Amino acid sequence: MIQSIRKAAVLGSGVMGSAIAAHLANIGIPTLLLDVVPAQLTDSEKARGLTLEDKPVRNRISENALQKLLKQKPAPLTSVKNLALLEAGNLEDDLPRLQKVDWIIEVVVENLEIKKQLFAMVDQYRRPGSIVSSNTSGISVHAIAENRSDDFKRHFLGTHFFNPPRYLKLLEVIPTKDTDAHVIRFMKQFGEEQLGKGVVMAKDTPNFIANRIGTYGLLVTVKEMAEGGYSIGEVDSVTGPLIGRPKSATFRTLDVVGLDTFAHVADNVYQQTAGKEREVFEIPNFMKKMLQNGWLGSKSGQGFFLKKGKEILELDPSTLEYIPRKKLTTAAIEQSKQEKDISKKMKTLLYSEDRAGKLLWNILAPVLIYSADLLGEIADDIVSIDQAMKWGFGWKQGPFELWDCIGLEQSVKKLKATNAPVPKLIEEMLHNGCSSFYKKENGDSYFYHNGEYRLIEENPKILNLTKIKQRNGVIKKNSGASLIDIGDGVALLEFHSQNNAIGPDILQMIQFAIDEVEKNYKGLVIGNQGRNFCVGANLAMILMEAQDDSLFELEWIVSSFQQTMMKIKYSTKPVVAAPFAMTLGGGAEVCLPAARIQASMETYIGLVETGVGLIPGGGGNKELYLKHLNSIPEGVEVDLQKIANQVFETIALAKVSTSGVEARDNRFLHVNDGISANGDFLLYDAKQTVLSLDEKGYKPPLKQKIPVVGETGYAALLLGAQAMRTSGYISDHDMKIARKLAYVIAGGRVPYGTKVEEEYLLQLEKEAFLSLVAEKKSQERMQHMLLKGKPLRN
Repeated sequence: MIQSIRKAAVLGSGVMGSAIAAHLANIGIPTLLLDVVPAQLTDSEKARGLTLEDKPVRNRISENALQKLLKQKPAPLTSVKNLALLEAGNLEDDLPRLQKVDWIIEVVVENLEIKKQLFAMVDQYRRPGSIVSSNTSGISVHAIAENRSDDFKRHFLGTHFFNPPRYLKLLEVIPTKDTDAHVIRFMKQFGEEQLGKGVVMAKDTPNFIANRIGTYGLLVTVKEMAEGGYSIGEVDSVTGPLIGRPKSATFRTLDVVGLDTFAHVADNVYQQTAGKEREVFEIPNFMKKMLQNGWLGSKSGQGFFLKKGKEILELDPSTLEYIPRKKLTTAAIEQSKQEKDISKKMKTLLYSEDRAGKLLWNILAPVLIYSADLLGEIADDIVSIDQAMKWGFGWKQGPFELWDCIGLEQSVKKLKATNAPVPKLIEEMLHNGCSSFYKKENGDSYFYHNGEYRLIEENPKILNLTKIKQRNGVIKKNSGASLIDIGDGVALLEFHSQNNAIGPDILQMIQFAIDEVEKNYKGLVIGNQGRNFCVGANLAMILMEAQDDSLFELEWIVSSFQQTMMKIKYSTKPVVAAPFAMTLGGGAEVCLPAARIQASMETYIGLVETGVGLIPGGGGNKELYLKHLNSIPEGVEVDLQKIANQVFETIALAKVSTSGVEARDNRFLHVNDGISANGDFLLYDAKQTVLSLDEKGYKPPLKQKIPVVGETGYAALLLGAQAMRTSGYISDHDMKIARKLAYVIAGGRVPYGTKVEEEYLLQLEKEAFLSLVAEKKSQERMQHMLLKGKPLRN
């Protein structure tokens, strides 16, 4: 009985196979990547005197796939160091090595016979008890396992990742009737806790859950576009964020996915269904012509859209010519944008009779009906379907959540008025007096199932702050943050200002929180469940004070920020920061002095103040320098200049980590800090870290003097910046910022190796920050960032 995955093998090194292998490496699992043996030598191999029997040739395909991982965007690897966990091989020489792996994942071409032939060989070499799975996107999992050994069948199932595996949350697990119950439970738990996925149990039906409904929705949209006389651009302008879908909307999504891939997925259902459903899954003629022309989307340079210079053109399906992109604008769209309540917003759109309303009703209503009709066939409950669409396609609401949003009874009236079919499930619900798919009672959520409402059982490692606040209330709150009791003697400080930007309100709450925790709690978590952890300090407020020459106010704000960060650092109870997504500027400064950081795998942390003409002002320079110092193992000679150079470069170039792992590589995280693979478990993991530190008798760090590089180090720091200025890579103002930053990191004009107080470095930092914020060019940079959302070079 398998208890853990210590080593894996991926069979098939195409884009998906290599990306799955990369994600396994991201979570620390050594993985063997195998592919076929090449039939011919390349010119390069011939020139090197190699033969078809040489290992570099035989492993060429999988080895090339590994090297491509370093160039792909978005990056499949959380750190280039993870490549060391991946080993290339081939499907002839290395099958015996499957004896030593715990999980074998097949990711070869979507052809049933090829998969069956491969698994026949796997069955000969695998170790009994090892898990075997297929990443098929729609071929029958049961059919793949036919004629295999009993042990193979008991340990076989479908594990359908979504591309790119590192970033898309959905993992559909598809067991067969022979799959052992322990294997199913293990893979669900492993998928959630180790792979960081949202796992949905799907049935062995064509395209499973997400691709079945998602592909249907896309083809219905294409059909309505043609019948309603809409353009590709008009459709995309209303099927993206306006209705809670990704910015790529409909046709941009198809360009990213690739028309050939989409056509294959659609054909898979077309071949296995009948009647009206089958008709929907036949792609239209203009798409067939696009396929013949090789207009596949992003990978071929053109598809539904074509970029010419700075202009993006859209395809006219009737002529297959590219024309200026159009946008749909109606009264309903404008009115919906004023609505903050999602239900009112969607009702405004779908019940409107203008062009936008008709389009959205005609593409969304069929998807709702289709989802209801498929319940029981593709999944056992509505929760699984909703989660699959949110995690796999990036929808903010699944179909049944959307149905609740627009009102079940109101929608049924419109369906009947337009002679559209009403699913039996809906008729049954209304007959039973149930007017919604979901309901809440006493903070718990319930879903409709077989005539009754059942409790939605959430993983105990998911701390839902909204639910916790509904049940327990808050200890204290203001406009910027709330202090919450999350149980077991741990409090949590939640930011909820606009963009979670730090202003006096949040600083005030941090200070209150630490005072309260020191009296009554075991420790504090600083975290939230917003879009980003924190995008930095309140830049608009700083700019306004600077433009008003309110230097006294600015000095008070900077001093307050610094004092608050010191309060975090020297709290007598452990403070654990739980950053995720964008953790920039002041957000990073909140994390750096914490007793521990528990970061999400997808944490993009950096001190980015130079981009707006400033340097960090809340102690970030000092704390990042200390993180580097403290990363040096005891007994190893410390090269202060090397450390100062690294910190200067990181801050001056506004480097942002591309993952939690890279944040550790860049010393924003210490080796003792944690990384959560599943972002949903982040706050739970941070809470456990608090409890662990408390149990071990946590004591705050002792105040110590900090060795700096001083005046000679300052000159060394500026050498690189001066060379860049001379070459024209940076402006005069960039050089001014670099001088201020170098002076702070060097510790001013003191001898090399001088040990200084933290307060001394903070004073240097404050003076530099205040001098820069008063500069006109810095103010121009701040204003440009606020207006345009990107840095200004001046």
